[in-house]
Formats: sequence, structure tokens, C-alpha cells
Amino acid sequence: MKHIIFGGDGFVGNHLAKKLLAEGQEVIVADVSRSEHSHYGAVKFIDCDVRDIEAVRAVPIDADDAVYNMSAKMLSPLQVRAKRHEFFWPVNFHGAGNIMKSMDARGASRLVQFTTDMIYGHTVVSPQTEDHPQAPLGEYGKSKLATEKLCEEWRRRGMNVSIFRPRLIIGPGRLGILEKLFKLVDLNLPVPMIGSGKAPYQFISVYDCAEAARLAWKHDFPNSEYNLGSKNPPSVRTLLGTLIRHAGSKSILVPTPGFAVKKTLALLDLINKPLMDPEQYLIADEMCVRETDRAERDLNFVPQHDDIAMLMAAYDEYRAKKAGVRAQDAAQVAPAE
Repeated sequence: MKHIIFGGDGFVGNHLAKKLLAEGQEVIVADVSRSEHSHYGAVKFIDCDVRDIEAVRAVPIDADDAVYNMSAKMLSPLQVRAKRHEFFWPVNFHGAGNIMKSMDARGASRLVQFTTDMIYGHTVVSPQTEDHPQAPLGEYGKSKLATEKLCEEWRRRGMNVSIFRPRLIIGPGRLGILEKLFKLVDLNLPVPMIGSGKAPYQFISVYDCAEAARLAWKHDFPNSEYNLGSKNPPSVRTLLGTLIRHAGSKSILVPTPGFAVKKTLALLDLINKPLMDPEQYLIADEMCVRETDRAERDLNFVPQHDDIAMLMAAYDEYRAKKAGVRAQDAAQVAPAE
């Protein structure tokens, strides 16, 4: 049995590869790039763009192999409206389809597929279980929801697919939208909040995501969907206030009228000068807490990292990078390890 990780050089994939190697498993990483991770000496690497069906077919998948799809285009870097469909869909949807077609041709039937909690859209009830209504607000969420529906089709044909829907994943090497926040804090500038800041904000650690994928293998790839998020997330005000104190910054938190800010951001998006993606700002002041009880029941998964510690560690990584600390050293000050 081999473990084949598409997108395995990426954020979650390389941590999953490390975990599987630690258990003595054979790991193949299929990706368009290759980093210098120390554990890659024990990994077979295959150059593979999931958008290319022939490249996917060239990956040596056998019937008893476990496959993990971590390939994805994310909300960062920010895209203008006209380019979002062509940016997200070829990898997130068509790439996933290529992997499932290739698996089927080889008789492989065990897959972990990462999607996103953005498939839910606006909050209808909170906390949100996996049965929450699904109405994504943009092309990223739509591409991921279409991928889930594709997974359902392959399940009906006999494939076992464990789907994970993470909140904003945080960890070493990936700052994304947080970099804008950290710059404000470093410059002692006011930090605006969309709304009052009383709503909670929930992260999920990259290490917890990798562990969830490992547990799916240990539990024989349940045919189910799982939210991934921290336990007991703090309010935005508490989270950002702690960050400011941690940084020794003189920044202040500025509550804003959520409705007006969203209208302004929507106007900037309309004229192709976006500051945030609509899928981010439209739910920024909502009670969008994802419940993770199903993952705990089915997989014995319990997130190990809390939101405040993750954000502080991400800020420390940002500062280390600015100070010229090498990537492999910066990882030592990154979230939660």
C-alpha cells in the first residue's frame, strides 16, 4: 500500500507526508513544485499538474493505495472578479475530477478530499454542523461545492471519500490575508473590524488538518463530510487585542458599521480594486463557528491548537521572516509546535 498525496508539496500535504513517513509508510508526493523539506529524502516525488489528465494518469496508483487530494487554488492571492472562475475551477474542480477518474481506472477506492467551509455561505444557524445549508458566495466556494457533488457521484460508484471542510488554515509558511493585519500592527496603525468585533473567529492549525487526514486513513476512509475548526474560538476583539499586546504595538481596534463596510468593499470589488474577497468580508461579522463533533465521533479527532496561540505564532513567524530568518528556522517559531 502506498500513500499518494496530490498537492503534497503544499501547506497541509507536506505535514501529512511527514506524519505518514513517521509511521513507516511509503509516500509519493505529486505536485507542480518541490520544496527542500528534510523528510523529502524518503519520499518519491512526481511532477504532476492535476489540470493535466495525462500527468495524473502517469502517477502510479494501485488498487490498494490511499489517495489524498490537497491540490487547490485558495483565496490568496486575491483575484479580480473576472478572473476568479478561471483561477479556481481548473484545479479545484477539474483537477479533483482527474484524480478520481484515474483512481477509478486503477481500481483505487480510498480518497481524502479537502474542500472548504466556504461552501456554507451566510450563517443560517450556529454552531454549524455539516448539514448546514450550502450557498457559497463566490467562485472559490462554488468550485469546492461542485467538487463535493462530484465526490458524491463517485461514492455511488463504490468509492470511499472522506471530505474535510476546514476553517482558515494557519501555520508556518502561509500568512495570506494575515500579512495585511500584521503590517497594520507593526506600524502602530488602527486595526478596523467589520462590525463590533463581538463575533468569534475560528482558525484550524495545519498540523490538525494533517492529523485529520491521517486519522481518515486509520479509520478506513469513512464516506462522510467533516468540519475542521478549533474549539471555543474567541471573539475577534479578544483575538486582535491579544495580538496587539503580544506585538507591543500601539494599534487600537476600531469597530465599524458592518453594513457600510461591506457595501464599500463590494464597490471596490465591482471596479476591480478588491481589498478582500467577498467570501471573506460578507461573513466577517457573522457567528460562523463550525462544529467538529462528527470528526471527534468518527475519527477520534480533537483539534490540539487554540486560535490565540496560532495567531501569535503566525505573527512571530512574520517577524522572523522580516528579520531574515531562514524558512526552515522560521518554522520553529510558527504556530503551535
